Amino acid sequence: MTGDTGQKARGISNPVAIGLLLIFVIVVDVFAFLLFPPFDKEAPDSLTCEFPVCYINGNLEFPAPHTVWSLDGAPQSPDLITFQVSLSSTLITMFIITILVIVLLWALSRKHELKPGRGQNAIEYVYELLENFGTSLGGARSKPYIPLFAGFFVFILFCNWSGLIPPIGKIDQLRAPTSDLNVTIGLALVAFVFIEYQGFRHLGVGYLGKFFPFGEFRNGVGAGSIALFVGLTELLLEFVKPITLSMRLFGNIYGGEVALGVLTALTLAIIPMAMLALEVLLNAVQALIFATLTLMFTLVAIEGHGEEHEVAESAETTIHAVEAAAH
Repeated sequence: MTGDTGQKARGISNPVAIGLLLIFVIVVDVFAFLLFPPFDKEAPDSLTCEFPVCYINGNLEFPAPHTVWSLDGAPQSPDLITFQVSLSSTLITMFIITILVIVLLWALSRKHELKPGRGQNAIEYVYELLENFGTSLGGARSKPYIPLFAGFFVFILFCNWSGLIPPIGKIDQLRAPTSDLNVTIGLALVAFVFIEYQGFRHLGVGYLGKFFPFGEFRNGVGAGSIALFVGLTELLLEFVKPITLSMRLFGNIYGGEVALGVLTALTLAIIPMAMLALEVLLNAVQALIFATLTLMFTLVAIEGHGEEHEVAESAETTIHAVEAAAH
């Protein structure tokens, strides 16, 4: 009887708690609307804000990041990609996240006890989880690259999630780093340089043989021409990798911010809360996709001609599966 009563009590309390939470959210949403009504960014002194255009514009941020400081004192550039020595809102947020992550990891793992505490256990659990995932994709040869894989995932994850936490994205000085194409291009170029470096490190000059297989001409002009065409295509795709990595990450994070801003402007807070929960999951998936693709591209780069076909087939299968998950 006691067990049945407890189950009934839990069954009643859960819907009641959810209902009270929804009512609380609606009340907060109404008070926020009355105390801080939407305003037109183009005319902040205006007392009117037409629905829905003004509401939406008040919750959106243009793709170009806000320039907090620039060396030459130039005004903010409207361009998506900028080439100037400046400190943008996304860079400030990225520096803050970097410091917080380093301090957090140091504070939780500084003791290195044989009987670790909760903090050390949490870090070891997350790292082992990422290590098992990485090695399940690439096997034993992926172990040297797990630290980079885990580093990319954790850093990008925190950068993605930062945009979901006020006041980031709500004031000019702070904005999610990965919603800026300049930042995602930087991350992609770091991955690209690392991939190419590992290719030359393991194969030497022979790494270029993947793209310029002149040796195939020994099997005939036709075979050599086909192999050279395929190699040049692979070379072109090699330079496309940083573009796809950066654009995928930027597009998904910025697109999520736009969708969340529009829903927040047009509906009560219940729907944006559901969208926010979905964005938490999708942002984690995007961080995992970037880290996974970097790992798999690296494994393909370090394999020689005798082994690259088998590894490439396995890697391409994983890459296509990860890319499908992104869409």
